[in-house]
Amino acid sequence: MSVDFKGRVAIVTGAGGGLGRQHALALAARGAKVVVNDLGGARDGSGGSVSAAQAVVDEIRGAGGEAIANGASVTDWEAVQAMVQQAVDTWGRVDILVNNAGILRDKTFAKMDLADFRTVIDVHLMGAVHCSKAVWPHMVAQKYGRILMTTSSTGLYGNFGQSNYGAAKLALVGFMQTLALEGAKSDIRVNSLAPTAATRMTEGLMPEAVLAALQPQAVVPAMLVLVSEDAPTRTILCAGGGSVESANITMTQGDWIGLDGDAPERLAAQLGQVRDRTGEMVPPNGSAQGAHEVARATARLS
Repeated sequence: MSVDFKGRVAIVTGAGGGLGRQHALALAARGAKVVVNDLGGARDGSGGSVSAAQAVVDEIRGAGGEAIANGASVTDWEAVQAMVQQAVDTWGRVDILVNNAGILRDKTFAKMDLADFRTVIDVHLMGAVHCSKAVWPHMVAQKYGRILMTTSSTGLYGNFGQSNYGAAKLALVGFMQTLALEGAKSDIRVNSLAPTAATRMTEGLMPEAVLAALQPQAVVPAMLVLVSEDAPTRTILCAGGGSVESANITMTQGDWIGLDGDAPERLAAQLGQVRDRTGEMVPPNGSAQGAHEVARATARLS
């Protein structure tokens, strides 16, 4: 099965370097017309220049592809709307959104300034919200859309010194879960990618030998599949070094604790059973948790 994007229009945020650049180049190489978005700021989000985005556009055009540059900050709602309109004015539609833009402001939570917490949330979470909101009506109207969130192992599993980043990255998974449900009737599929790659964002966080083994282009196949015509939806893929895994937010079968006054003591005694992962499930939606609990309560009380 060939994965190609002929006739498709894609927006890739944070595409001036690193993973975003690789995403933009790969989409263009397989036929997509690409909006290369990049604020051109430093790793912490300061500064800005469209030159990084333009360099990627020049690279795509030099290889025979079609691309335009955009320097909008994903935190600026009006600028994001203008970016999407730029794509529509240029090519008539927008089919794919890769939410890749991000910054790092790492410190332990005890030492972190709240402004650094808010800024990271604004870029990663609200940036994806702005971009998704701007493309949404176009995708609904054309009954087709593919949106990718860039989550992280930090969001899924935690990493020391990255409470702001982790909070934002797991929030994107929650955002994905509901968007996928709401977009299903319009064939809008929404997925998440947790990459492990050597980029400007990971400089100084891993040994050089490890970084050398984690080339950004190794993440690209997972991205391409998650935004393809035959993409799944509500799927989290982890990718790095040529390996791809699937991550899931599961729910155990649990145990019935009851409502009596000694329920806390019973829970403490039965916590091992509650946490037992035998027969764990991936609920199809949030209400499935309540349905599971109501069914168990009804069976015990009847």
